[in-house]
Amino acid sequence: MVRMLLDFQLVLLRRMADHNPDLVEDARHELGVSLADMREANKRWQAMVRSPRSRAAASRYRSVLGTPESVTSRKIGDLECEAWLWPVPLWPDLRFEVLVAPNGTAWNEWLVRAPGAPAPDLRTLDDLRPWSCTVDEAARAFAPARPLEGTAPTRWGLAFTAPDGTGVRRECVAEFTWGLLQRTALRD
Repeated sequence: MVRMLLDFQLVLLRRMADHNPDLVEDARHELGVSLADMREANKRWQAMVRSPRSRAAASRYRSVLGTPESVTSRKIGDLECEAWLWPVPLWPDLRFEVLVAPNGTAWNEWLVRAPGAPAPDLRTLDDLRPWSCTVDEAARAFAPARPLEGTAPTRWGLAFTAPDGTGVRRECVAEFTWGLLQRTALRD
């Protein structure tokens, strides 16, 4: 199970490397793995996901991550679901969350703040550093935020207005991978 959790963290990092290779490199060293280990973990994950005998996402996460740390009922609009949470050692203040519909279908998979962990203090664009916050934290801090379609299934975007370091309000876009902030850009 330990190896599968390590591999899973490497899979999360692989998608983040497109935006923050230096942070990913530091995290990879913290985990004590080589670039080749990271590539192999991603290769195994992709083979599992694309296999003709592939499990549904909810089953796959349980087989890779084990029993969730917590399972909570949640209602989002008209949808009643369960939120399954697992710890991710690389980010101790975060949890990997899978939202599971009553029919067992996983319809959202991302990193969220761990229950009881302190949320970041987000007031200006300067506070939006890579890996500093999750999608929902940025959306709450800079409401009203508008969700944007991501460039891949594990990516999301938010458009919102926030003050810069001098207090001038700016239109910007934030990009997230697996729910964790990767970068922000001012809108033209």
